[in-house]
Amino acid sequence: MSKGRVCLAYSGGLDTSTILKWLILEGYTVVCFLANVGQEEDWAEVEKKALALGAERMVIEDLQREFVEEIVFRAIQCNAIYEDRYLLGTSLARPIIARAQVRVAQQYNCDYLSHGCTGKGNDQVRFELAFKACNPSMKVIAPWRLPEFIQKFQGRADLLKFAAENNIPVSSTPKAPWSMDDNLVHCSYEAGVLEDPDHTPPKELWTRTVDPTDAPDKPYNFTIHFEKGIPVKVVTPDGEETDSVALFKLLNKIGHDNGVGRVDIVENRFIGLKSRGCYDTPGLTIARLAHLDLEGLVMDSKVRKLRDQFVTIEWSHCLYNGMYFTPEREFLENSILFSQKNVTGEVRMSVYKGAAYVLGRKSDASNLYSQEDASMDSLSTFSPVDTTGFIAIQAIRLEKYGLQKIKDGEPLSK
Repeated sequence: MSKGRVCLAYSGGLDTSTILKWLILEGYTVVCFLANVGQEEDWAEVEKKALALGAERMVIEDLQREFVEEIVFRAIQCNAIYEDRYLLGTSLARPIIARAQVRVAQQYNCDYLSHGCTGKGNDQVRFELAFKACNPSMKVIAPWRLPEFIQKFQGRADLLKFAAENNIPVSSTPKAPWSMDDNLVHCSYEAGVLEDPDHTPPKELWTRTVDPTDAPDKPYNFTIHFEKGIPVKVVTPDGEETDSVALFKLLNKIGHDNGVGRVDIVENRFIGLKSRGCYDTPGLTIARLAHLDLEGLVMDSKVRKLRDQFVTIEWSHCLYNGMYFTPEREFLENSILFSQKNVTGEVRMSVYKGAAYVLGRKSDASNLYSQEDASMDSLSTFSPVDTTGFIAIQAIRLEKYGLQKIKDGEPLSK
């Protein structure tokens, strides 16, 4: 008799194939789930492998549009970034995957949700917090935190031994000396030789961008059109694209071909450990830069200050820490949408040898920028004389501060 039904997030790799077989041997009925969020996979082979190992069924859902329109575009709207470097590629996909897994588990009357995340990483937190929010009644099986599982599988050698004993197909291709996770936004590379933070990533590590030194010898120019902070059209010398998913894939290709979007960092994981990660994020790197630039033209300075100091940071942390399905993220999202009301216009871009540049921008959605006001050749709309009083008022407290410093024997002119 089955111990219950488990919906397992299954990738087809050694770890999740081992977990699938282990769950079956432990007496569970397993429904495998895989979310297509832009990975390059042979879906038919993944399904064939899961069923051959004893899964009751394999469910594969294409979530690319959901991913782009609900999460990626919101990240662009708030210029999401973690610790000033990481564009959150893995983090962005997890809410979409976890929510869909809960839907599948409910559809097939599963009692448990399971995943192959390690006990030292962020993803276990992201998945399980999402599970708890989306269906609080469902239980979670996290094999890499179960003593009986980690005692049996203490390393890759144990996994391979189990695979041989249970006829689990293992790729004949030698395993790369690092782990990879990819989706429509990026590819991440961690662990293995990269655990030494002073180890230079080998050239073959990067899969989503060409080496900048191998990129074309002339700039590639294009234009991104935005409506309320969302990219709605990309115009290139070869044509244009307006479909959300195809548009983002086009930006990925532009970034890939010109070596844009590589980052190598040491970051602070939510669980308290530091980890080194290399991230390939071509399209989002370009879109974020263009969006930031357009905001400079059309966004109110005080709104931007509040957004930059609070909303961008907190939304990014919500995604990184697995707090997407929370009231604070909903609160932040409303602030993002308000801030983007006038972020409509177009930005002319150029990419060259690993770098992205803004060539120009224009918008009819805001009157905040006035060429006449800003011009050094015009005095008709703004009188420099008015600035005298402005400076005098700003200086009142600084004069008092300077006098106090002199009185205390610590003049600022020293």
